[in-house]
Amino acid sequence: MVEIFDNIRKIYQFSPPCEELASYIEFFSESSPHATHAFAGNDCFTVKMFASLTPTFWINLGTSYYLTLGNKHFLVPGNHDILLTRDTIVERYNQPADHIFTVKFYPGALESVLGVDQSQMAGKLVPLQQVLPASLIMRIKVAGGFYERKKLLEDHFLDQLKTKRARTHYIELVTKTIAMYEGGSMKYNVDELAERLFMSSKTINRYFNKVVGITPKKYLSIMRCRTALTAFVANKQAFDPAVYGYHDMSHFYKEAIKFTGERMIDHGR
Repeated sequence: MVEIFDNIRKIYQFSPPCEELASYIEFFSESSPHATHAFAGNDCFTVKMFASLTPTFWINLGTSYYLTLGNKHFLVPGNHDILLTRDTIVERYNQPADHIFTVKFYPGALESVLGVDQSQMAGKLVPLQQVLPASLIMRIKVAGGFYERKKLLEDHFLDQLKTKRARTHYIELVTKTIAMYEGGSMKYNVDELAERLFMSSKTINRYFNKVVGITPKKYLSIMRCRTALTAFVANKQAFDPAVYGYHDMSHFYKEAIKFTGERMIDHGR
């Protein structure tokens, strides 16, 4: 399965965060054994995900699994839990016994919630015990089900928000920049965004590097390509590359291949 091109969500159970955490967390999810079996039976398969710069917790409730992070290969043992910053292509090799609980954050939210600097973790497979207490991870593993696990983490995150002082001005600037980029149909460049936010492009670059770990130009290009590619896959006939700031289809294809490593012809184009 390949993210965007395939509906990878169909093999998971999903739930949004509570209202107080909605600005920081995109979703909680957990592997669904029933849905996975309906999709693949007893066969193994892979799930490929593209860069999104959305830090993600993977708490392992099942057996060992293999993971490719960029060009590095890992065996994640059954008792290991990890944090990924999602700054590169990730591919997981699924087996019938796999069972993973996931928390997906928005860019920069780790710092607001847990005081963790995302920019220092790029390209790494980070042991989750570096950012969560081992006792909490164990309670999550032995909890009675998906919603009990979710509640345990929500309570922990809310407590941390009350006690930790994050660099909120950095986070707020990054959030405003992303929102303005979306509101401008993803056509503004960094200089234009800086002008509209009444600050220098140098300042925006510094803030993005502090919060996300990459330049705003690179992050916004990822965001644009993900959005455009999703629209393209949903309705190829109606897709207009100019809506997303691409000169023509050739320009879009070139950027999509650079982003995904996938040729459009391999996905019905």
